[in-house]
Amino acid sequence: MTQQLRPACMVLAVAGMLSATAHAADEQVVKIGLTGPLSGPQAATGKDDENGARMALDIVNAQGLIIAGKKTRFELMSEDDSADPRTGMTVAQRFVDANVNAVLGPYNSGVAIPISKLLNDAQIVMATVASNPKVTLNGYPYVFRIGNTDSQSGTRMAAFAAKNLKVKKFAVIDDRTAYGQGLADEFEKAAKANGIQIAAREFTTDKATEFTGILTKIKGLKVDGVFYAGYHAQGGPLRKQMAQLGMDNYLLGGDGICNEEMIKLGGKAVDDKVYCPQGGPVLDQSSSGKTFKAAYKKRFNTDPLTYAASMYDGVFLLAKAMQKANSIDPKKYKPALAGIKYSGVAGSYEFDDKHDLKNSPISVYAFRNGQLIALP
Repeated sequence: MTQQLRPACMVLAVAGMLSATAHAADEQVVKIGLTGPLSGPQAATGKDDENGARMALDIVNAQGLIIAGKKTRFELMSEDDSADPRTGMTVAQRFVDANVNAVLGPYNSGVAIPISKLLNDAQIVMATVASNPKVTLNGYPYVFRIGNTDSQSGTRMAAFAAKNLKVKKFAVIDDRTAYGQGLADEFEKAAKANGIQIAAREFTTDKATEFTGILTKIKGLKVDGVFYAGYHAQGGPLRKQMAQLGMDNYLLGGDGICNEEMIKLGGKAVDDKVYCPQGGPVLDQSSSGKTFKAAYKKRFNTDPLTYAASMYDGVFLLAKAMQKANSIDPKKYKPALAGIKYSGVAGSYEFDDKHDLKNSPISVYAFRNGQLIALP
């Protein structure tokens, strides 16, 4: 009896193996690389971006997309670039070697500018939130920006300072990163156009923690406020040291300081005289934004920061372009992405000839009672 059953069992086993092999052959994997600062002073923003992408990947995979006749599964390859250009190049090369189908990120312009050429030459789509205008200036066909630019943020904050705050004299501090320099340049240019005198342009780094010397010099100039072009890791301590020096001036900045981490680092000094911009619609003002924010908080036990929603949208943008092109090959789906029209959580996505967003509204936020509040 046992001898008679054994061949049947073997047949069933072989059939099962063949079935599994056929199933595996019918499935294709889309590798999405994600690069951002997962360590160091900007780690909170890097993790925020990663969280947004993971949320979207889970939804896309649950939908069981069929592309080119094959069930398609998305995988995230998340790498830490430490907000450092050299590390970013190493990470980008890892993505090339892994044959990823697309890259989300980086967060920092200083990383985005050098790796954009590497990824473009490898014909890998890069969808970044890095805001320095130089990111898309070369017109690389595989590089897309899914956030606002420094020119938009700097111009918006200069107009806000002149028209809403009625200020006349400002100092600018820039952290010497590609992001900080670009943002400071744009603010300074727009501020002068709006009749604001720039009394000083001071410099620091994205690793600094001590600003007393710079602030003491600025205090003597009797300015109405300071524009800080850098990230929250320095913005928080900078504001705290302004308070310690008795500087009851305005502090304005870019999207790099526009998150709750600024409050954690600056404490009560981050008050109602601190303003910053964010691109896209306010999450609390749309049903999709509210749903995203609630789902994010439920999963990660914290509110999203600046670009989690953009990275979330980025995954869906890539998936929809692949569906439209019926291919996961960047060379084939890139034209579909360039011509896409998509309404996401963080805004409406349609690209111009440089692959910048055609419409990227800027909202100004204020810090009120330990919270970041969008102004009407």
